[in-house]
Amino acid sequence: MGQVSILDCTLRDGGYCNEWKFGKKNIAEIIDGLEMSKIDIIECGYVTDRISGYDPDYTKYRNFSDLEGMIPENKRAMYVAMINYGEYDAEAIPENTSGRIDGIRVAFHKSRLDKALEFCRRIKEKGYKVFVQPMLAMSYSDIEFISLITKVNELAPYAMYIVDSFGSMKKNELLRLYYLMEHNLDADILLGFHSHNNLQLAYSNTQTLLSLMGSRSLIIDSSIMGMGRGAGNLNSELIIQEINEGYGADYSIVPILNLIDRIIGDFYKQNYWGYSLANYLSATYNLHPNYANYLANKDTLSFEAMNAIFSAMPDEKRFEYESSYIEKIYLEFMEKNSSEGTGEDRLSGLLAGKKAFIIAPGKSIDSYRNKIAEIAARDDVASFSVNFVYPFVDTDFIFIGNRKRLSELDAGDAPQKSRVIAASNVPFPNPFARLSYSEIINDNEAVRDNSSLMILKYLIGIGVKEIYIAGMDGYSYDSLGNYSQLQHSFIKRSEDIDRINKGLTDAINKMSESADIHFVTPSIIR
Repeated sequence: MGQVSILDCTLRDGGYCNEWKFGKKNIAEIIDGLEMSKIDIIECGYVTDRISGYDPDYTKYRNFSDLEGMIPENKRAMYVAMINYGEYDAEAIPENTSGRIDGIRVAFHKSRLDKALEFCRRIKEKGYKVFVQPMLAMSYSDIEFISLITKVNELAPYAMYIVDSFGSMKKNELLRLYYLMEHNLDADILLGFHSHNNLQLAYSNTQTLLSLMGSRSLIIDSSIMGMGRGAGNLNSELIIQEINEGYGADYSIVPILNLIDRIIGDFYKQNYWGYSLANYLSATYNLHPNYANYLANKDTLSFEAMNAIFSAMPDEKRFEYESSYIEKIYLEFMEKNSSEGTGEDRLSGLLAGKKAFIIAPGKSIDSYRNKIAEIAARDDVASFSVNFVYPFVDTDFIFIGNRKRLSELDAGDAPQKSRVIAASNVPFPNPFARLSYSEIINDNEAVRDNSSLMILKYLIGIGVKEIYIAGMDGYSYDSLGNYSQLQHSFIKRSEDIDRINKGLTDAINKMSESADIHFVTPSIIR
């Protein structure tokens, strides 16, 4: 019977959750813990020419000497790194004379297959074990996959993988690819499996693969606590227990649990990973998870709307993420589902000569009710609540700029239609005024259609010169500390929160050149 080896990819795939900034001390502790757990293969990170230099706090490396410095002298495990084909010159890879780096994993798309295999050949000639990682294995037809296997046999690498890049592989697809490899891949080449967990199938698919194991040895990829992009990966702590109990292995789980307690758990709190509807949708349509994350981070669309966008995407656009493309089709969707602006003259006439007061739903409005009520009661001020009904002040208008927030308004508290101002992308029937979506969004992608900025831009555009703002607090990493107690929580990764806060700050500073903007409540964005 073949052997099962575990390849832990925490320091590489887990880096999508923290921009590969693990910290030098943490990197050493993770490697030490994996060694104590008797993990067979440790993936140290990426080697890439897409960075300008080396920082020991990161697991991206500009050259092999920097990478080798992270590997313990008295190593027990095999040590490997990954190169995305096209991100490093084969001629820059040194001959493997030190023996510190045992192998290189080469990830590539089907369109670059032949050049990638030639790259693999050069690496092998330099003395490294080569791991062939064809991304999006499900995208290969039977004929294409057999052709790839034939070429891999000629190369004779250390291992060839089934790669479930988007976490969309179901049992029948895994079986299709496994049997193609089992019947056609040379017996001396190890069969590897790299899974993602978008459909929560990483563990069960691995169990299926283990149950099929005959004489061929397997490599199973996993990461501590499943740390990885989107829904994450197969959990190292789960699979080593499975193999210990079912296949007679002797991995030690306690060092892994200690790493979760001391290090990985903190990364999870800062930038969570795991199952989400966005990751589910990306897997369902077999598309790059960054597309789903982009739309989910907008926080403006129902999942029904996201589903409509994904279903219309052509196959050739699904596999490689293009930020400009998803932004384009998002804006096209919003425009397509917009109505013409109406009633703007009536609204601007009512606001002539007045100051404006925008009440956003930030947490600070819970503590400043009296001050908010005082300003809203002034005869020279027109007040606007944004995407919610503020029960402590009878605001003059409620502005709704977010389709998702419209569905969350409590029907019992719904305002009179004559007082609603809606952006043209929001399907609110017969509002008092409907503002053109395309004219009130701004040019900062991170906050392009932030509702508070949309009404603010409109007010400045019609000549309002003095504007008060409450509840536009900026966002904190504490998901329960962002919105008023009347509102929902705001769960985002820390880098997304930083990007949004910077976008809000830049937009407010720019708008302040055209109007006097006064913050009534505390805010981090001014």
